[in-house]
Amino acid sequence: MIDKIKLILSASIALAGVVAFYYLADRPEWMRFSSLLGAFAVAVIIAALSGPGKTAWEFAKSSRVELRKVVWPSNKETVQVTLSVFVIVTLIAIYLWGVDWMLAQGVAALTS
Repeated sequence: MIDKIKLILSASIALAGVVAFYYLADRPEWMRFSSLLGAFAVAVIIAALSGPGKTAWEFAKSSRVELRKVVWPSNKETVQVTLSVFVIVTLIAIYLWGVDWMLAQGVAALTS
């Protein structure tokens, strides 16, 4: 129950930040953005203190650990794979165009 209250409070504060952003339309931009970002920061902190927020934080931390394990391709490998994909897509497009053309000729022959 406390978690629901925290999440509702967090959403309310975020909404109040959006309302303040539009309410302060005649104020300088820095003031408007400060109110918006401040409200969002408080909302995120309150949401992070809830059960789902803690779960999301743990997920983000474990995702970061997994992301460090990824072996990224080199520039050369990226270019080679990209060119391979372009060539294969072009060949499939030509093949499908040919099949479509043959089917269109067949239907034209049957209907004429």
